[in-house]
Amino acid sequence: MTNHISTKWLGNMAFESTNPSGLNLLIDAGPENGGEGKGYRPKALMLSALAGCSGLDIASMIKKMKLEVDEFHMETIANLTDEDPKFYDKVTLEYHFHGSNLSEHKLQRAIDLSIEKYCGVMEMFRKFAELEIKPIFHHK
Repeated sequence: MTNHISTKWLGNMAFESTNPSGLNLLIDAGPENGGEGKGYRPKALMLSALAGCSGLDIASMIKKMKLEVDEFHMETIANLTDEDPKFYDKVTLEYHFHGSNLSEHKLQRAIDLSIEKYCGVMEMFRKFAELEIKPIFHHK
């Protein structure tokens, strides 16, 4: 299977990129790099892709396992190297679950399945970054 994305220069430092969902996204540099800051930054998008990919896996398993979770969010903290080409060499992914009846064991299983088996973006990140996974349970 092949993904094909078209990315068109809009002038200055802005680009518009298609997505298979049919929703296009804008990419732009910040003012410090000659852009207007009206779009997503490419490297930051990679972190959203990582969290989104794993998050979809976990949301699906929360549904399948009928787990009680009031709120679920992820924090992705990445270290960028100093030298060009700058890339993420260390990435911490925190999974925050909130609820009064959290099954820590099952949620941990969902995380493990996502990071070891299902999340393709995670597999790509493994090729260039050291990953730290932190489940955090907030019991109400």
